[in-house]
Amino acid sequence: QVQLVESGGGLVQAGGSLRLSCAASGRTFSSFAMGWFRQAPGKEREFVAAISRGGLGIYYTESVKGRFTISRDNAKRTVSLQMSSLKPEDTALYYCAARQGVGVTLPAAEYDYWGQGTQVTVSS
Repeated sequence: QVQLVESGGGLVQAGGSLRLSCAASGRTFSSFAMGWFRQAPGKEREFVAAISRGGLGIYYTESVKGRFTISRDNAKRTVSLQMSSLKPEDTALYYCAARQGVGVTLPAAEYDYWGQGTQVTVSS
């Protein structure tokens, strides 16, 4: 079992920045690939970014490339999402997820554990 707790969400103006963090407890954090997903009202949950167990494999959805950066600290058992140049369309509930396995993957169904989410609201 892995417990995930997100933090760092909030209200920000367009063009601003936020840093989301996800703290993990339970099983060995370094054995999990990690991902960030988001879900806007009335929309399906979508993939945002993922990072492999060792941090060398990283993938972003096209709409956030160049604006978001995912990173992890296995010693501190945390994964972060630095978000810059935020847009109103980035408004969503952001979830942290963990997956046992090698490499990064996009489908939400392939992730084994989920946090409760942290709200990000970007005003225009």
